[in-house]
Amino acid sequence: MCHAQDLEDKDNEKPALKLGGALRFNYNLSTWKQDQVERGGDFGFDMFRINAEAAYKGIKLNAEFRHYSQAFGGSFLKQGWFQYDFSDAAQLQVGLNQVPFGIQQYNSNNWFFNMTYYLGFEDDHDMGVKYIHDRGRWQWHAAYYKSAEDFVFSSAEASPNRYSYDVTGRNKENNQLNFKLVRRLDDSLAHELGVSLQGGLLYNLDTRRNGTRYAGAVHYEFKPSYSRWSMKLQAMRYRFQPKYANGAALNFVEMGAYGANYRVATRGDLYTANVAYRLPIETRLLQSITFYDNYGYYSKDVRGFENSHMNVLGALFAAGPMAIYTDAAFGYNHPWLGPEWENAFTSGTPGNTRWHMRFNINMGYYF
Repeated sequence: MCHAQDLEDKDNEKPALKLGGALRFNYNLSTWKQDQVERGGDFGFDMFRINAEAAYKGIKLNAEFRHYSQAFGGSFLKQGWFQYDFSDAAQLQVGLNQVPFGIQQYNSNNWFFNMTYYLGFEDDHDMGVKYIHDRGRWQWHAAYYKSAEDFVFSSAEASPNRYSYDVTGRNKENNQLNFKLVRRLDDSLAHELGVSLQGGLLYNLDTRRNGTRYAGAVHYEFKPSYSRWSMKLQAMRYRFQPKYANGAALNFVEMGAYGANYRVATRGDLYTANVAYRLPIETRLLQSITFYDNYGYYSKDVRGFENSHMNVLGALFAAGPMAIYTDAAFGYNHPWLGPEWENAFTSGTPGNTRWHMRFNINMGYYF
């Protein structure tokens, strides 16, 4: 009788659908762009997105589609997966989902992310299967990714028209394994200690051979509900070992997102530190201001390559459905925060390197 009642309840289950999205505009002024400085900066369209969450007969859907200007990659799927919950503590995701590596969802507080994002190790999304098991004090993730955000099934170079950074150019990511373990401490579970491991292959389109790539990270996050302060610390190492043609002793790979590629050293270490303070305001217009300072250091383990830095000092204003990021982003050998694009993350600009700053205000309405 109970079994029959259970079947009847499932037959009567109705599909659930939740739609949302965001519209964002952006103001920026970059100190290395003289014409922009003379204009007093630029203000224009950033992004429009649509989010969808659905559930029916125990199977869930999560998807996000974004539209940027054509200069920044145009339109593409940021994430999208099917999900099945085995229990409140265990779930399986299949599709374009977030790679379990490092502090998540973001290893940063600001609009620019941190250094890890620009090398494909923060909020990265790839095509594969991920299992998540969360028992409160212990959480672990195991995943297999067949490929990165591939939207073209051929031997052509991977398109940089995507949200998160992946290896592009003459190499293609494939057959990647990830494992992440998190231990929560204290009665409030406010302290999170974690370790992340990643390994995979790099298929070279010229030699038609697979090279290897791997990365590891240790991370700590302090995010208490009882304090206005929060902190994120992470240290990681990565190695790319592509199979280039004989005689092509290249010490870089190409990586791409938002419609453009740049070069990245094949070996390096990244260190990031983020601190934030949330100030409640509780007025009709403004609910809180979160002040933060996010720093990233990129040590390139290749002779002759200059190291890179970035530091973002800013504040997030929460005003009802709006989020307004006001950032002063400083870069040293950083493609997004300086005049050198292609080689900022490899050789840099020896003898002519200096800090540059981009002042940025991003305002978004989230619905």
